[in-house]
Amino acid sequence: MSLATSLPAPRSRSNTLPLAIGLFCLLWSYAFVAGKIGVTHCPPLILLAARFSLAGILILGATSIRGDWSLSWRDALIFAVLGIANNALYLGLGYTGLQSVSAGLGGLIVSANPVFTAALAALLLGEGMTWRKASGLLLGIIGVTLIVWHRLTVGTDSLHGIMFTLASLASIVAGTILFKLFAPKGSLWIGNGVQNLSAGIVLTPVAFTFADVHAIDVTPSLIGAFAFLVLGGSILAYWLWFHLLKVCGATAASAYHFLMPPLGMLFAFLVLGEHVEARDLLGIVPVALGIYLVTRPANPAA
Repeated sequence: MSLATSLPAPRSRSNTLPLAIGLFCLLWSYAFVAGKIGVTHCPPLILLAARFSLAGILILGATSIRGDWSLSWRDALIFAVLGIANNALYLGLGYTGLQSVSAGLGGLIVSANPVFTAALAALLLGEGMTWRKASGLLLGIIGVTLIVWHRLTVGTDSLHGIMFTLASLASIVAGTILFKLFAPKGSLWIGNGVQNLSAGIVLTPVAFTFADVHAIDVTPSLIGAFAFLVLGGSILAYWLWFHLLKVCGATAASAYHFLMPPLGMLFAFLVLGEHVEARDLLGIVPVALGIYLVTRPANPAA
C-alpha cells in the first residue's frame, strides 16, 4: 500500500476525514454520559475491566477468524503499553473520579489535554508551537472555562475526585505522546484490540480485589450503557482516535477534545435531563474558533 499510488486515495481521505472527526467527537463525548450511567449501577473498576476485556476479545476474535494478523511483536508490545496508559489508567482513574466530581468538572479537567499535549509535542515530537496554535489553545481553554465556570461554584466536588481526574488527564496525555513517539506500524484495528485486552488483563485483578461484585445492579440502563461503551467507545471511538493521531498529528487531534464538555453537556441534557443554561452555549464560540486555529494548515501555499 504505497502512499503515492494514485490520486483517488488522497481524495477519499480528505472527504472522509471530517466525517471521522465528527463521529469521534460524538462517540467520545457521549461516553461521558454512558460512563456516568454505568458507574451508578456498577463499581467503575469492574465496569471497565469487563468493558476492555470484552472489546479486546471481540476485536482479536474477529481478526483471528479472518486470519489477518498484520502486527509485529514489537508493535503489539507498544500497543499493550498504550492500552495501560490510554485505557486502564486514563479511564480507571477517570471513572473513579466520576464518583465524586460532577460531569462538568470532569470534562473540564480532561479537556485540558490539548494544552499539555501541544506543549509536550513541541518539546518531544518537533511539531512546533506557533502563535496561531497557542492562540487557538488559549481560546479553547477560555471557551471551556466559560461553559463550566458557574458549575464549579455550586458543585459538591471533592478534592479526592479531582486528584483522580487530574491523574486521568496525565495518563491520556502520556499515551498520546507515546503513540506519536514510538509510532507503531500495522493495523490500528488489531492494535486497538491489543490495547483493550491488555487493559482488561491489568484491571481485572485490581477490580476484584478492591471492588464489590455484589454492588452491581443489573438494569436495562446498565446493559445499554455497557453495550455502548464496548462497541461505540472502546472499539470504534478508540480506533478513530488513533486514526486521527496518525493523520492530523498530536496537537491537532487533541484540540478536538475541547468540544467534549459542550457536547457532553448537550447529551447529558438530552439523556439525563441535566440543566443547561444559555451562557453555557456561549463558550462554544471560542472553542470552535480555537479548534480552527489549531487545526488549520500553517501555510497552504508553502
